[in-house]
Amino acid sequence: MPDYGVQGPHEGSGLLPWSWAEQRLTGSRNYWVASLWPEGRPHLMPVWGVWDGEALWFSSGRRSRKARNLAADGRCVVATEDANEPVVVEGRADVVRERDAIERVADLMSAKYGGITAEFLAAHATIAVRPAWAFGIAHDDFTGSPTRWDFDREP
Repeated sequence: MPDYGVQGPHEGSGLLPWSWAEQRLTGSRNYWVASLWPEGRPHLMPVWGVWDGEALWFSSGRRSRKARNLAADGRCVVATEDANEPVVVEGRADVVRERDAIERVADLMSAKYGGITAEFLAAHATIAVRPAWAFGIAHDDFTGSPTRWDFDREP
């Protein structure tokens, strides 16, 4: 964190393991999704979602601003709700229509929130965001914990 005058983890615990990020991605109840309006203006909205180990999944009305933004330009950022121990994921969103994937995600979402069916998800935009990179930081170890994870994907 050179801009903060911190050159490395000389104090604190050091880099966070990916399992730390996955716990927060899985445990977050709400997520913030940032997409781009057609002219490039940012758009930020909260969603319910689930992390399945490879992607963050959420749904939206097909005509919602975020769904239209992501259909036109899949580049996006998703963040967990906890600003004290955030995980921020930059990646590409894809609207998924495969029934097997939608049924699997419906099961995950129903287990987390209750009452989510494959029929509901199929009637809406079911969106998967696969990370190109992710960032996490632990508030209680602000100078020692900032960690970036890179994946083999283009945002």
